[in-house]
Amino acid sequence: MSPEADNLPLLSLPTRADAADPATLRLLILYTGGTIGMTVNHAGELVPMQFERIEHKMPDLQRFPHHLTLLSLPEPFDSSNVTPADWLFLAQLIGRHYADFDGFVILHGTDTMAYSAAALSYLLENLGKPVVFTGAQVPAGRSRSDAQRNLISALEIAAARHPRAGTVRVPEVCVFFNDVLIRGTRAKKVESQQFAAFKSENYPPLARAGIGLDFADKSIRLLPAARLRIHETLETGVAVLPLFPGITEAVVRAVLGVPNLRGCVVETYGSGNAPTTPWFIAALAEARQRGVWLLNVSQCEEGRVVQGLYETSAHFRDLGIIGGDDITTEAAVTKLMFVLGLGRNAADTRRLLMQDLRGEITP
Repeated sequence: MSPEADNLPLLSLPTRADAADPATLRLLILYTGGTIGMTVNHAGELVPMQFERIEHKMPDLQRFPHHLTLLSLPEPFDSSNVTPADWLFLAQLIGRHYADFDGFVILHGTDTMAYSAAALSYLLENLGKPVVFTGAQVPAGRSRSDAQRNLISALEIAAARHPRAGTVRVPEVCVFFNDVLIRGTRAKKVESQQFAAFKSENYPPLARAGIGLDFADKSIRLLPAARLRIHETLETGVAVLPLFPGITEAVVRAVLGVPNLRGCVVETYGSGNAPTTPWFIAALAEARQRGVWLLNVSQCEEGRVVQGLYETSAHFRDLGIIGGDDITTEAAVTKLMFVLGLGRNAADTRRLLMQDLRGEITP
């Protein structure tokens, strides 16, 4: 991905918006890649399309009542190749164009969309405008594609305002897919073959799309007005250690012994339970003594970590391992990267890891 956020060209898309009306909302579409940008050639092969001609594949965009501007990355990437550097660049792009647009829609591959949405949630502090991730399970160039439906609804959400106050309806980083709007720090991809690709874990959806848009206003985070802060650092020295019956000491020590490891998400059973074998406890204790931050996250899709509820999690609490409550693995990995990237002292780091920063933990 290009590091020059200021040099990427903007393309106005034809809509029915009144160009002379200053009150018309302006939305920016950021195209990063993914299935939504694929089409079918004459040989029946899937190939990247010229996204600058998106209105020909999705004619309903031309009937949209707001100004639409497209920023297409010069080298779109498969989301399986996304890196923390890409998240920092996307945050930089939002910051570069924040004052010029009323909302943002990021088109992204589905495989790592939940990670990217969580990362942007942390990097965009004091966000006061919608940043909606969406994509497609079926390319825009194929029949029965969900691409246009997802994009049109995501744009409508980015443009949504409260009927009476006229204020922004969803000032959050979100994922919209298959008629459901999910907080960016709560999304998890759960399906590879059906349209309902994402689930909102441990938190209700922020909106549902039917004949109209039905917003769950009580579930949406509304923060006091403050200046947007774009964070510029993420710590990449993190890992994930998923537990399973029969896991060996060699595997555990290999993960926890990675050079320059700063933090690790330990995926445990049930409400945060783990083996009590002496070698396992010793490996965790040694990692903590080296200054590695350990975050206990349940493998269960619902519920939360409660360290000490059973004997098999009491040793986590005694070792100073942080209980992740009901955070997802995706939000936990990116939270470790974000908090450790802040370079705070040990007390502040522990407090921030335990604290609900962007709606990733239910109080």
